[in-house]
Amino acid sequence: MTLSLTVIAILVLVGLLLLLLEVLVIPGTGAAGIIGFVLIGVAIWQAFAHHGVVAGGVTTAATVVLSVGLIYGALKAKTWKKLSLDDRLDGKVNVVDPEAVKVGDTGVTIGRLAPTGKAEINGKYYEVRTYGGYLEQDTPIEVLKVDRNVIYVKSIKS
Repeated sequence: MTLSLTVIAILVLVGLLLLLLEVLVIPGTGAAGIIGFVLIGVAIWQAFAHHGVVAGGVTTAATVVLSVGLIYGALKAKTWKKLSLDDRLDGKVNVVDPEAVKVGDTGVTIGRLAPTGKAEINGKYYEVRTYGGYLEQDTPIEVLKVDRNVIYVKSIKS
């Protein structure tokens, strides 16, 4: 089966595109990279086998030039800035002031505790945990234990 030079050029371009996708979009899978290498190899082999040494050499040289161009374009700083996330995370770990929350303090759940969730204790919101139980929203609670930054609570039965 003889491939036209147009089909060979398309195989090279698709192969390079798959290699670029492997590096930038779907790294770690390997499938796109392997398929890309195979397509480029088949294209160069077909160019040499059916169109002669000159066509094979031109195909190989064009593939190398395009590869270098893609690598150069990918390594430019602006390219990576477009692909990377610049958002800052402003969340923080549940910081519990030992003076603000004490054993025996009461509050109310803001959402469902399953077994962790949010609760309001002494007018402030905290991430709290039960000892394995589930509590519904707006359930009155009592602080059982404050262990570093974890507040353990239980339901106040009415």
